[in-house]
Amino acid sequence: MSQSAYISLVQGSAATDITLDDVKEHLLRYRAQTALTGKQLGWDYANAAFPYTIEHKPGEDRLWFYLKGLKPQYRFILFGVGRKQEGDRSVPYIQVVLPEGATHGDKAKANEYCKWLGRQLLAEVKLFNGRIMHYNPRK
Repeated sequence: MSQSAYISLVQGSAATDITLDDVKEHLLRYRAQTALTGKQLGWDYANAAFPYTIEHKPGEDRLWFYLKGLKPQYRFILFGVGRKQEGDRSVPYIQVVLPEGATHGDKAKANEYCKWLGRQLLAEVKLFNGRIMHYNPRK
């Protein structure tokens, strides 16, 4: 059975809206940062930290994209964006899905990416296990 995690842009977040292209840019920035860290350490940390390629299904590139694993221990992670109604507000969110057949490695990487995106966007992150992490300044 597939599992989902959500990154919600609540009041106080760094952005007020999010698109799939924004999510891709953030993931590519993550890969670039890990490449720089790897360069300082003298090893290929980018491939260890982001062992995926960004892929699209023809005709559905505006709805969702997925990360395809480059190693046997990584298979797929899906990303999509949407909006949910909370009271009188419309809250944009990123949905991260682990489809059937995803590995434990995929789940670990998806949790890592969700937390990183949450920190970058100052968002509220609901992880796969149901726990909620608040990276936004709350009063």
